[in-house]
Amino acid sequence: MTRPVALGLDRFVSGEASAANGLRNSRLGLIAHPASVTADLIHAADAIRTAGYDLRALFGPQHGARGEKQDNMIESDHYLDPVTGLPVHSLYGDVRKPAPPMLDGLDALLFDLQDVGVRVYTFVWTMALAMEACAEAGIRFVVLDRPNPIGGTRREGAVLRPGYESFVGLHPVPLRHGLTCGEMASWLNEERGIGCDLTVIPCEGWRRSMLWSDTGLPWVMPSPNLPTPDSCTVYPGMVLLEGTNLSEGRGTTRPFEIFGAPWLDPAGLTARLSEARLPGVRFRPCHFEPTFQKHAGHLCGGAQLHVTDPHAFEPVRTAVEILVAAHALAPHDFAWRQPPYEYEETLPPIDILWGHSGLREGVQDGMKTDAILAVTEADWEIFGQSVEPYLLY
Repeated sequence: MTRPVALGLDRFVSGEASAANGLRNSRLGLIAHPASVTADLIHAADAIRTAGYDLRALFGPQHGARGEKQDNMIESDHYLDPVTGLPVHSLYGDVRKPAPPMLDGLDALLFDLQDVGVRVYTFVWTMALAMEACAEAGIRFVVLDRPNPIGGTRREGAVLRPGYESFVGLHPVPLRHGLTCGEMASWLNEERGIGCDLTVIPCEGWRRSMLWSDTGLPWVMPSPNLPTPDSCTVYPGMVLLEGTNLSEGRGTTRPFEIFGAPWLDPAGLTARLSEARLPGVRFRPCHFEPTFQKHAGHLCGGAQLHVTDPHAFEPVRTAVEILVAAHALAPHDFAWRQPPYEYEETLPPIDILWGHSGLREGVQDGMKTDAILAVTEADWEIFGQSVEPYLLY
């Protein structure tokens, strides 16, 4: 079957990418997860070994190399991979940057994670820390690039400010950044001074205007609560609900598409959201009972997002409008989540998710969504100029 897009992984194992030839006799490590598959759904570790490369070790990000951790923020241990027998080093836990002993005996470290184009999704920060470790160890770092499933034409949300760094944001990147991992790696390496021996093996055929449905590739969930491309479409905004006492739909079959709380009135909420005339989305009032995480076992009132036009839809604007509405409708019940969150012990989770305190303070002060978002746009231009030389597509 001919597909519009060829993955960096497929181009690597086929030998089509010229950069692959220099790695034929190298001792390799691989950062991978369940979505690290070829277009024919063969896991990267198996495909790389079958192609005759000398794979020595695996490294697992958040949720694990095989996706064994189903809930959020559950750490993985080091273990032996049950399929290949290779050692698996966890990069989500006490160790998030590969330690020198993990890299001993390797000539290059491959990175093949399906990202979703959002700053707070931890895989790009696993990549950044691994690049730092490779720079210090003097070994090569190779990104097997993948499409950004929500496209590469739009940026949304705040750019991370100094003082708000965490594992959901280590560098000044917008909430929705519009880059692939390969592009992000090149920018980090040059503009942020990592300085490792970096090679990016690009996709072939991907265009920035493409959504996942345009690629012809099968979708494999990169983490348990992003089961479909629809989940990814809403995620850049709805992930902000993690910084509140609203359920973002974890523990339901439609995480990030369903949201609410026991104290929210679905009819009043959806009426207010409909009045906002948000582009590309409609809201259906609903009730749901999460099976785990926030409000587990309790009936919640809320809504489901139905995206009618993914090209017009603005997930971050939508989520900010939801927070403004929830605060206005239930000011005594709505609350911000308290730390710790993603290894940050002091700063409010909403602040590290947004990138600074402006969203939290704006909602508390009764600001409208337009006013909250207005301060973000100037930063996009600066970021866009900075990344322009590193765009591959």
